[in-house]
Amino acid sequence: MSEEPRVAIVTGAARGIGAATARRLAADGMAVAVVDIEEAATKETVDAIAAAGGRSLGVGADVSDREQVEAAVERIAAELGAPTVLVNNAGVLRDNLLFKMTSADWDTVMGVHLRGAFLFSQAAQKHMVERKWGRIVNLSSTSALGNRGQANYAAAKAGLQGFTKTLAIELGPFGVTVNAVAPGFIVTDMTAATAARIKVDFDDFQKHAAAEIPVRRPGRPEDVAHTISFLASEGAGFVSGQVIYVAGGPRD
Repeated sequence: MSEEPRVAIVTGAARGIGAATARRLAADGMAVAVVDIEEAATKETVDAIAAAGGRSLGVGADVSDREQVEAAVERIAAELGAPTVLVNNAGVLRDNLLFKMTSADWDTVMGVHLRGAFLFSQAAQKHMVERKWGRIVNLSSTSALGNRGQANYAAAKAGLQGFTKTLAIELGPFGVTVNAVAPGFIVTDMTAATAARIKVDFDDFQKHAAAEIPVRRPGRPEDVAHTISFLASEGAGFVSGQVIYVAGGPRD
């Protein structure tokens, strides 16, 4: 690590993968900005980091709104320090079959996943470029390979992979690496919502998923957080433009 603690931004960090990632990066010695749509929602994650002896800041921002994103990054830089680690994790689901999907369903998912990653990366990269060091990790998904009822989500997650590879090319000369993590079945509120949508008991949903996963268990948010921790580390400086599937088995 550098002499000064790194400052990380994790979006969608009130719960699930984002919360686990924020806690892990704090345990790695980073000061962490815990970002979510409502600042009040970040309290549990912020308190957990504080209880473990870490330093964090809860920030409310709509990741799809440029003014809110820029204001959030400015506040983080002023109160925690210049951010040089960014985890674009914020996400929403608006699942439906193509013929039922509304334009609003499409636009909301694109706005949060793709536009949100674009806006936060654009706002944060200047701090990284100035310091000739940075790490950006985007959350993709195995759904990027296609998933029934998720045309919007799959397209957004596939788009994030192209976005990741392009940023890796553009920012690499400035000491900034950009990678994506693509989780498989992870036990979160979002997967619980999917089970509810298709009217399947969540315990049964997990058992069915585990039977199809080579390691024979569903993933946990911490599984993803461990991988992000590596990609955000000093030691991952020669890993860039990659999509790592955290799915308990191989993916195409």
